[in-house]
Amino acid sequence: MIFDIEVAQPHHAHIIADFQLKMALETEGIQLDKPTVLIAVTSVFDFPEKGNYFTASIDNTVIASTLITYEWSDWRNKTIWWIQSVYVLPEFRRRGIFKQIYSHLQSLVNENPDVVGLRLYVDKSNKTAQKTYENLGMNGQHYQLFEWMK
Repeated sequence: MIFDIEVAQPHHAHIIADFQLKMALETEGIQLDKPTVLIAVTSVFDFPEKGNYFTASIDNTVIASTLITYEWSDWRNKTIWWIQSVYVLPEFRRRGIFKQIYSHLQSLVNENPDVVGLRLYVDKSNKTAQKTYENLGMNGQHYQLFEWMK
């Protein structure tokens, strides 16, 4: 399957927001507020220091997207890219699309001396995603995520 991976553009905001609504419902059973999500997605394009979306497309149709956000590492004096908001349309899953997105991101990291690596977090119950990430050579053995949410 041939598809293109590129940096998302502002005209992709509605598609990406729709993907986020679908992902929240699918993975956590949460119905998000569409206007809020669209504002949040759009703000990434308005304020690039927040992050950067990437899309995968077939015949100019976006079939997947992911967000990269940035963490400064004072241990390494470099930036770590966090992979977030990964979504692939259901009919295109299990075809290596995320694998190619991940490979593309790895290449960008390898080309950028200011970026040291990739990280992501995954829901403990999402065994399918965990297996995918393990198959790509990632491991979840080093850190455990803790959070406090208002």
